Amino acid sequence: MATISSVGVGSNLDLSSLLTQLQTAENAPLAALQTKAKSFTSKLSAYGQIQSALESLQNAAKKLGDPALFQAVTGTPTVSGILSASSTDASAAGNYSITVSQLAQAQSVIAKGQLTSSTAIGSGKVTIDFGTVSGGTLDPATGTYSGASFASDLTRPAKSLTIDSTNNTLTGIRDAINASDMGVSASIVNDGSGTPYRLVLLSKETGEASSMRIKVDGDAALQNLLGNDPAGTQNLQQTLAAQNAKLNVNGIAVTSATNTVKEAIQGTTLTLVQTGTTGLSMKANTTAMTTAINDFVKAYNSLQGTAKTLTTYDADTKSGSALTGDSTLRNLMNRVRGVLSSPQASGSNEVKVLNEIGVAFQKDGTLVVDSTKLGKALDTNLAGVSKLFASGTGSTSGYGKQLDALVTSLTSTGGSLRVASDGVTATIKDLDTQYDAMETRIEATMARYKAQFTRLDVMMSSMNSTLSYLSQQFEAMNASASSK
Repeated sequence: MATISSVGVGSNLDLSSLLTQLQTAENAPLAALQTKAKSFTSKLSAYGQIQSALESLQNAAKKLGDPALFQAVTGTPTVSGILSASSTDASAAGNYSITVSQLAQAQSVIAKGQLTSSTAIGSGKVTIDFGTVSGGTLDPATGTYSGASFASDLTRPAKSLTIDSTNNTLTGIRDAINASDMGVSASIVNDGSGTPYRLVLLSKETGEASSMRIKVDGDAALQNLLGNDPAGTQNLQQTLAAQNAKLNVNGIAVTSATNTVKEAIQGTTLTLVQTGTTGLSMKANTTAMTTAINDFVKAYNSLQGTAKTLTTYDADTKSGSALTGDSTLRNLMNRVRGVLSSPQASGSNEVKVLNEIGVAFQKDGTLVVDSTKLGKALDTNLAGVSKLFASGTGSTSGYGKQLDALVTSLTSTGGSLRVASDGVTATIKDLDTQYDAMETRIEATMARYKAQFTRLDVMMSSMNSTLSYLSQQFEAMNASASSK
């Protein structure tokens, strides 16, 4: 806003104070607009706090609305270090005896030693496929088979690589294999012998169907380095055999191509670490369920507390909070409480209301958890508790799913909270527009007042000068007349 310079010097009138008073009077409507805009800004901020509290409640409700939460089972081995277990199927609960007799491993083979890793070896096309070696015998000293057969894994097509002058050293071959997608990783070891540099190939997958067969179409040097057929000529030494994991679960033999064994127990993943025998106790993960229910109660109580703070009325100061008497918030809270107070559809012996699992409303509107009652409900009627919050995929029953849907309807486009927030935002923008227009009018008015006062000041100054001059002339004339 334009500032007012001092006027009234020429007229000896207090025009500056008069302009200040006029400006204060003109600014009064601006102050009223600012106060109104501040009130709506506080209201918009309050709606934001409610939305944040609703979103926290929705996140907690989503966890409870996911049936997987109530299907989670935790496995506890009686002997540590042999395996770990996790399950998403409550029917897996029980006690098991498991013996791991063999871990799955990937095949590793090693080539004959080379004097250096940078000398050119040969060129040609290298093709690798994977399969199962069966029959015959393995010489542990040489790491080669005799009398064995090889059956290709038809699910893994053979892949080829060209070795030429750009990559025909031991280092180049290693890098070319690693840069390709052949299912093999390559490295070079130094064994300290006279020809110490040896190429090591390791299958990227475990399991007996991941034995390598390597065909070389090229010169003899490359053939002698890499050619390897378990059922024929073998120029590579096997240091680790491709093998499946083998275990026994409650008397049932199980094999797996990996050490991550799925469905040996329904809905369960066993991760094998070493061989040995252990018991395994599979129990529903009620700890996670209890935490989720308590988090849900905390989120609801936080929403309740936020709503209470934003609607408080101070009788002493006779002033309300940002949302005192706000119908949007009142209706919103009624709908949330309505969902939590409505019994869920269920069978005659199933859980219908929160109070049955130890979650109850208090007089102040908050929820409280009876941990003993909740623990008993989870231990004796897990299925009923699950249905209370999440009735399964595709179902809309359950407090978790219903609250999730309610919050979405309140906060999305067309929802009551979104509509109210958008309305306040529009009002604030309108007040800003009014403020800018009024400020422009006031500046123009004050500029006009100042120009008028300046002209008055100049005119009064001129008149004062004329008065002074005339007074001097009259005094001179009177003095002259007196002297005669």
